[in-house]
Amino acid sequence: MQHDPRADTVAAMTALDDFRALHAAQDLFVMPNAWDVGSARLLEHLGFGALATTSSGSAAALGRLDGDLDRESALSHGAQLAAAVAIPVSADLENGFADEAEGVAETIRAAAGTGLAGASVEDWSGSAIYEREHAAERVRAAVEAAAGRLVITARAENLIRDRDDLDDTIARLQSFAAAGADVLFAPGLRSAEQIRAVVSSVHAPVSVLVLPGVPPLGELAALGVRRVSVGGAFAFAAYGELVRAAREMLDTGTYGYGELAALGRDTIASAFR
Repeated sequence: MQHDPRADTVAAMTALDDFRALHAAQDLFVMPNAWDVGSARLLEHLGFGALATTSSGSAAALGRLDGDLDRESALSHGAQLAAAVAIPVSADLENGFADEAEGVAETIRAAAGTGLAGASVEDWSGSAIYEREHAAERVRAAVEAAAGRLVITARAENLIRDRDDLDDTIARLQSFAAAGADVLFAPGLRSAEQIRAVVSSVHAPVSVLVLPGVPPLGELAALGVRRVSVGGAFAFAAYGELVRAAREMLDTGTYGYGELAALGRDTIASAFR
């Protein structure tokens, strides 16, 4: 039977509509980050309503470090995950793989044809934070290039790039909202006071990255947070368990990891039918 590309278009439009609806609702939703097709399908099976890619986790799956993927690799990875699940997938596209606004727009135009429902663009070049006006120009270019075909998340990277300046972070998020960003994200927010300050200062859905010290989900919901992600944490938790199992066998010759392995095997057997 010949494949009908119109089915892909319908699926992508459905995922986009579903993704927009999640952000429009008043309830907080968790968007975990998958690092390969298997983890994406497993997370979908467990009941999550949307997924994101993770630059660090997807790089690790290829034996690389965070920041080592190029535009083509990141877009191909996002397309694979979007095709593997029926729920929306948003891609971590780092800085759009470009310093200038037109390069960001080119990346977003390419992403809009992959089946992805969303994409994020950050204000970190890989070595420095972009000047605020230039950062907002890059977000505006992303929004215009998306032309409504992607939910654009604009990221202010100050707090995870050794710039502990909440006022500047809020000002950046406000400028990103003015540039048309659908979602605002400042990874590195930790305290309820910081999160409340951000949510009360902007008029767009706010996403929070789960880190040590971040309030639990119920409190985040009460603070007005709309979306939560885990970054590379799930990927590295999985790799951490691999390290623990391997070290147990090498160091003690025992197999205590068997119960955890059975859980994974049984869950996968159910998820991948």
